[in-house]
Amino acid sequence: MAKLNKKDIRKCYRNWITFALGCQNMERMMAPAFVRMFGLVADKLYDNEEEKIALLQRHTQFFNTEEAMGSIIPGIILGMEEKRAEGEAIPDDLIQSTKTALMGPFAGIGDSLFGGTLRPILCSIAMGLAAEGNVTGPLFYCLAWLGVIVPSTWLLFSRGYKLGMNGTDWIFAGGKKDAITRGANLIGLIVVGAISAQYVVAQSGWSYVSGDMEITFQGILDSIMPCLLPLALTLFAWYLLDKKNLKIGKVFLIFIVIAVVASLSELLVLA
Repeated sequence: MAKLNKKDIRKCYRNWITFALGCQNMERMMAPAFVRMFGLVADKLYDNEEEKIALLQRHTQFFNTEEAMGSIIPGIILGMEEKRAEGEAIPDDLIQSTKTALMGPFAGIGDSLFGGTLRPILCSIAMGLAAEGNVTGPLFYCLAWLGVIVPSTWLLFSRGYKLGMNGTDWIFAGGKKDAITRGANLIGLIVVGAISAQYVVAQSGWSYVSGDMEITFQGILDSIMPCLLPLALTLFAWYLLDKKNLKIGKVFLIFIVIAVVASLSELLVLA
């Protein structure tokens, strides 16, 4: 029997679209919005306090996507969490991997569609009205944007919720849980790896010069594996956060020290 009604689902949607960008932080990005959303319905999903705490803790991990097109993701996860609360043996890995695997693709689509296409079109129309002395330009932009965002994000969220509910039934009915969990894990790792490769930049300035011959440390590293330094720094950050359980503030300080020392010794230079 369903634990959430339409009112609960609408409440979760309003929470997401309101707070997705309203309570971000550098460590977890949009995760606080996820936690807040599930905090609204935790009492309806579970009676046990430990299960409620576990539900919220599952969604404290880093999450970042485009908030409009990405509205389908919290909808899917809400459906999966409800099926889990109903007794389905949905592992934590499947829930986390689903979030990680989907956040990158929907961020790219959403940024292109909403941020790169729709928003500039509406801004151009509003600016055109303002240039003609029409004071309704800003009002037009606000109303048009709301007229697009609210219906589209609600449609995505509600369809995602149904997909999470129905998709979970299909996964378990067909005995595909392990294969899909592994697949979601692989996609999630690929997404995280692609993000790291794109945003982590590190290049060594060490070199050995003898006459006309120059051997660079960066060239040696590239011959072993391209982007080896960015990978090493990424894995070091993961080690500090996951294995040593350091807070993000301490990790920032460690990397600031590494940056200063490496810059003075020319181990690392600006690419």
